[in-house]
This record gives sequence, structure tokens and C-alpha cells, in this order.
Amino acid sequence: MKYQIGQTVTGVVTGIQPYGAFISLDETHQGLIHISETHYGFVRDIHDYLKVGQSVRAKILDIDEYSQKISLSLRCLEEDQEDVPVVNARDVHKRYWTNYHVHTGFQPIADAMDGWLAEARQRFLK
Repeated sequence: MKYQIGQTVTGVVTGIQPYGAFISLDETHQGLIHISETHYGFVRDIHDYLKVGQSVRAKILDIDEYSQKISLSLRCLEEDQEDVPVVNARDVHKRYWTNYHVHTGFQPIADAMDGWLAEARQRFLK
């Protein structure tokens, strides 16, 4: 069978590794579902989603032209995640590292400048 990118295929899980699951598509073709393509969000253990011998439907993400390796995804066939709510700019509150009510500007630097210069002169003259 000729496989194409974007095609939905059915296969059987033949092996599971920490990085993904191998899917037998037919007698001569096998694909890999990377752990990041099994489910939306963080997947701690792929065994929570797939078992050896389980029949799965997956979408072909990529076919390597040189090695003919097939990359599959279960995540593409899941229903989309809920849309992230739009954040209104007025709802965002700024966080300040200092007291923004005190407007000192560069005055503390100007006040300390004389001490810094005296210290630098002493180091230079040593």
C-alpha cells in the first residue's frame, strides 16, 4: 500500500519504548508514534495511553524519503483543546520589583557618585 502524509491509517501496537510506540501498519510497513504525539500535554508514561496489541487509528505526519520511516500521531485525531481565553489588556496587572510610587529616578546614583569616584581613586593610586 502506498502511504501519504496526512492519511489516516489503522495499525496494531507492536512495541513500546520510553520514547514512543511502534505501530505495524501492514506486513512490510511500520511507523512510530513519538511520546509527544500520543496526547495533548505532558505524557509521563506512554503505557498510560497505549498497550502492546492494541489497535489504533493514527495520522501520518511524515515519511522520510531516504529511509522510508513513517512518523505517526494520535494527537492529531483527538478533538482540539479548548480555546485559550483571550486576555483583555485591562485585566493584566503590572508587577513592580520596587516601589513605583517613589520617583527617585537617577538621584541615588548621583548621590553615590562621589563615594564611588573616591574609592576608584584610592584603588588606582595603590
